[in-house]
Amino acid sequence: GTRALLEFLRAHPGVRAVGAEPHFFDRCYEKGLRWYRSLMPRTLEGQITMEKTPSYFVTKEAPRRIYNMSRDTKLIVVVRNPVTRAISDYTQTLSKNPAIPSFQALAFKNVSTGLIDTSWSAVRIGIYAKHLDNWLQYFPLSKFLFVSGERLVSDPAGEMGRVQDFLGLKRVVTDKHFYFNETKGFPCLKKPEGGSKPRCLGKSKGRPHPKIDVQVVQRLREFYRPFNMKFYQMTGQDFGWD
Repeated sequence: GTRALLEFLRAHPGVRAVGAEPHFFDRCYEKGLRWYRSLMPRTLEGQITMEKTPSYFVTKEAPRRIYNMSRDTKLIVVVRNPVTRAISDYTQTLSKNPAIPSFQALAFKNVSTGLIDTSWSAVRIGIYAKHLDNWLQYFPLSKFLFVSGERLVSDPAGEMGRVQDFLGLKRVVTDKHFYFNETKGFPCLKKPEGGSKPRCLGKSKGRPHPKIDVQVVQRLREFYRPFNMKFYQMTGQDFGWD
């Protein structure tokens, strides 16, 4: 959902964004702030500059590093059902490396006891409450907007309205900008930045997921439920995953 959000926001004249993920606050921090700034697009007075790197959310040092750069930074987190997220994560890895073990083998420490392996990143990333806890040591909740990955697909204009309000932007990106692509099962932009051709997300988005055993999915749902509930409480938002 982060790539979709970035592309949708770039349709707004008040936003300038870095295309590639800079990974500054997790992998490239030693390159220094000057290097980071050099990646940023040129902006006019009043325009918002943004970048997206999903792994910041789960990187322990990222909140402190971002806070040290600017405590006024606004933070947007796209979240989706952690079970679907884990399967999607696995699907992406599988497409790059078909020889990896089955989803079930990676998700469980022990299949017979149903013990989930939280050291596997595909599972760990979905424990949103734990990661958010780390961020709230540095930033107040008011600096965050939590975007529903599901609603970004089902109602892109509605979710984009919330994003534009949060960023203090005029609601320019509206339902006029979107059409639903039946083949991909995703919304696409009608009016991309500086082009007349419709803009859809790349081939890697909307891949069919492998079939996962129903009991495995059920066990994962049970595992995530208490963490989801905690996350709903922390954010004051019910994402309806349970």
